[in-house]
Order: sequence, then C-alpha cells, then structure tokens
Amino acid sequence: MSQRIVLLHATPVAMPPIQQAFKDVWPESEIVNLLDDGLTIDRAKTEQLTPELIERFVALGHYAYAMQAQGILVTCSAFGPAIEQLAAALPIPVLKPNEAMFEAALQSGKRIGMLATFAPSLVTMCDEFDHYAAQCGSDAKLETLLVHDAIDLLRKGDIASHNRLVAEYAPRLSHCDAIMLAHFSTSQAAEAVRERVSVPVLTAPHAAVKKLRAALGETSC
Repeated sequence: MSQRIVLLHATPVAMPPIQQAFKDVWPESEIVNLLDDGLTIDRAKTEQLTPELIERFVALGHYAYAMQAQGILVTCSAFGPAIEQLAAALPIPVLKPNEAMFEAALQSGKRIGMLATFAPSLVTMCDEFDHYAAQCGSDAKLETLLVHDAIDLLRKGDIASHNRLVAEYAPRLSHCDAIMLAHFSTSQAAEAVRERVSVPVLTAPHAAVKKLRAALGETSC
C-alpha cells in the first residue's frame, strides 16, 4: 500500500519541482498538495515570522495530518520555526525543505554559497544552516546572494528568464566549495547555473524526497 505524503505549499512556484522529484525518486507514493499562497504574500509584508503566521501554518499542518498523512514535506523555506513547532506536535515525519540539501552541502566543504530569490526566507535559512553545521561539528560558513526580481519572473511564468538571471549571479559564488539553490522553485535554474560554474550545485527537491522516503522506511528497488 502506498504511503500518503502531504506537501505543504506556500507558493505555487514550488509545486512543479517537488512533483517532478517525487516522479523521479518515489513514484509509487500517494501525493496530496495543500496550498495557501496567502502565507507567502503575508510573510513578505513582515520583517519577522509573526505568531499569527506560525499559527496559520501549524493549523495547515494539522489539517494535513487529519487527512491521514504518513509524512509531511514543506516546500517553502521561509517558515522554519513554524515547521519546528508542527514537527514537535505531530507523531509523523515533518521535513523542512532544505534539511537534506544542507547536509549534502556540509559534506562538500567549509565555504558554502547560496543563491536565493525570496528575501524573507534568508534569516531563517541562515539560522538553520548554522544549526545543522553546529550539529555536525562543522565550522562551515554560508555566503548568500539574493537574486532580485527572479521570483517575480517565475510567478509570471517566465521560467527561462528566471533561470538566466539566477545563473548570472552564480559566478559571484564560484570561490565556494558548493553552491546551494535556496528554494524548491530555484532548482529549476540548476542546469543554467551549472553551465556557469565548476563547483557542485545542490538543489533541495530530490534530496528532500530521498530523506523523507528513508525516514518512512521505504527503500529503492
């Protein structure tokens, strides 16, 4: 019997990359999508993640659990503390979008670059990276670049321009041991970025699916 996985989305642009990752890595899983793009809209209006936004996010997660979810994967990187609160409240695996990618990056070296397109996510993502580094006993440092306007292009459906813009920023991080593409949506630029740099380029969706599959005891054939 297939495992039911609920994906919590705060923006529709994160949906295609993670759906493709499940097709590639775990096609037999049963995927349910829950989208509240008001979360991202309202998150962009506040400097900090507010208690009200955390409450809304956690409520969405409880709704997912009530749907008989056996695992929950969050696809938006701007809600770290809310994801932690949800994970503590539920008896099933609840994964942050970038856990697995951070783990891979920390194995790549001590100078890690990250290209981001959604500014409100940077504070929580940097805090999470530092937390994972400390857990691993690593003194790796994270250098971030915000690619302005890229996410607006993606929301308008101009994937090619989004990918080209993200790739144009990549050489600024070519001195790093690895470059992470911060968001599920940014992973669509992976090939364009790899054409501009020679260091490893890491993306979150496929790594996240593999980690969740392992957490639920599923193995590849």
